[in-house]
This record gives sequence, structure tokens and C-alpha cells, in this order.
Amino acid sequence: MDRYEIIKDRGRGLFAERLNDIYEQAKAYLDSERQQQRTLCYTKVFLSDISNQEEELRRSPLMTEYISHAASTIIQQSPIGGAKIGVLMKTSDEPQAFTLHALRLTDDEVMNFGSYMQTVMLFDKYLALLQAQGLNLKDHCVRTWIYVRDIDTNYDGVVKARNDIFRQHGLTTETHFIASTGIGGRSVGKNVCVAIDFLTSPQVQPDDKLFLKALDHLNPTHEYGVAFERGTRITLPHKYEYFISGTASINKYGEVINHGDVTRQAERLLENIGALLADGGATMADVKYFIIYLRDLADAAVIDEYMQSAYPQVPRIITHAKVCRPAWLVEMECIAEHVID
Repeated sequence: MDRYEIIKDRGRGLFAERLNDIYEQAKAYLDSERQQQRTLCYTKVFLSDISNQEEELRRSPLMTEYISHAASTIIQQSPIGGAKIGVLMKTSDEPQAFTLHALRLTDDEVMNFGSYMQTVMLFDKYLALLQAQGLNLKDHCVRTWIYVRDIDTNYDGVVKARNDIFRQHGLTTETHFIASTGIGGRSVGKNVCVAIDFLTSPQVQPDDKLFLKALDHLNPTHEYGVAFERGTRITLPHKYEYFISGTASINKYGEVINHGDVTRQAERLLENIGALLADGGATMADVKYFIIYLRDLADAAVIDEYMQSAYPQVPRIITHAKVCRPAWLVEMECIAEHVID
């Protein structure tokens, strides 16, 4: 089985002290997992100030002894509660069907290119990786996370680039798109405005995929000009795995609802997630974790309290990351698993 653990630093000291705190927590967790014959599959690291923290993280025992032994991604999306570091770790005792590729650009590569061209460059890097393995975008990419600096300004270029790339590679409204989260986030580099994580499955066949819909709750994304699936169910041996895209407070007409009320927006988006999971034969009880993105960090306490009341047993991390529409105050994504009898 797969397991997901979320760890945040608990101190108020220097970054080095907080790194050590995460290291001790990760060591205890992974030592326990090894006793259960589960090994690390990948790690997602959320930092509060990537420009000043990434180099120290990469030199740390946390990275050299643990994180670097599997795939990983690092992004600036500040965890709530005063933490400087948040970590999501996936462990498993099963053969892994998915590979995480965290692709980044440097200032030397991007020159004066904007978000459109940077998105194209990152997809080109990924397509080269796929081609080297005899894979393709349409069949083998199951999930993306697109992190956009200054998302209110740069998101349109990302959307246009992705639409163009998908069209070139045969992904259309008649075939399918790819589950995705497009969200505020930052990588290293003063001129870098886009970073992308890709999840690849070399073994999954087209018939193993079900693209989730809940048309009485939320509309197809192409109706407002973007190209991603609301969610995808993958059939694996003995289970279904669900990748739910970043989901917000939206109705079946594509309209933002519950303007200005972050709690009611959270309620509605969770209702939308539940409807998507139901389309694939799952329930909210199958959710393994939530990543929660807030436009306004001042909303963190009320959302944390709400999630603790509604889903106290589900691991979660709340980060400061602007959603792609200014009226959306909160967005969530998740992975779920349902055992097949």
C-alpha cells in the first residue's frame, strides 16, 4: 500500500535549526516505514523563501541521507503557521507505476522569455525525456503541477502554451487532457516565472484511464479556454488511484461562487471533489491527503480549523499560493486510492 506523510518544522529558530527538526521527524518516519517494508517513492518540499533556502537544503543531511534517494521537487509555497519548511513524503511497499519529474529552468536559459515560451521550454524538456523512453505525452503523462510566479500576470501565457502543445500532440476535447494544478509558486531564478512537475506512467494503457466528470457540479475546463482534466482515475493491480486536479469554488456554468467567503468556498470545492470521486466509484473516505492553497495567508487559521473539523484524519498542508482567478480564495487538490475487491 501507499502512504503519505506531511511534516512541518515546529520551531522558531534559524533555517538550519528547522532543517534539523524536519530531519529528525523524517528519520523517525522513514525508519518506521522501513520496518513495514515501505520505501520512499518521492518527496515534495515547500519552502518559505526558496532563493535563500534551497542551497542550504541541498547540502543538508535531510537531502543527502533521505530526500535525494528518490525523486523530489522543491517549490516556494510558504507553509502556514510560521513554518519555513513543509515536506510531503510518499512511501510504498508496492512496485511503483508512476515517476515524478521536476523540471526547472535557469536564468541563463530563459533570457527575456515570458511565461508562454518558458512553458514551451519545460514541455520540450519533458517531451525529450519521454521520447528517450519510447513514451508520449498523450498516453503516458497522467498529472502535472504548473507553478507560476506572479500568477495574476503570467497565467495567460501558460494557458496559451499548454493549449498549443496539447493540440500539437493530439490532446483535444474529443480525446482527453491531463489532470493538473496551475498555481502560484516560485523556483530559483529572478527571471524564471514557470516551473513544472510531471507524473509519468510508462505501464498504464489508455483503457486504464477514466477521466472524471461531475457536470451537475462543475463544467468542462475547455469551456473557459483551459486544457486540463478535473480528475483522472488510473486502474492499477488491485486498486484505483485518483488524481484530483486543483479544484475551487465553481459551479456547473464555470462561475466562481461564494465570493469573499473562504469557508463557504472550501465547502463547495470539497463538494466538487466528492462529486468527481463519486464519478469514479470512490468517496472522500478514500482521500490520502490534501494540499490546500490560499490566496490570502490571513485565511489560514479559519481554513485549518474547518479542515480539522471536517477531515481530521486526512493529512494536509496549507500553503500560501495564489489561485489562478483572483476571486478564488482557496483551492485544493488530492490523491485518493480505492481497493478493488
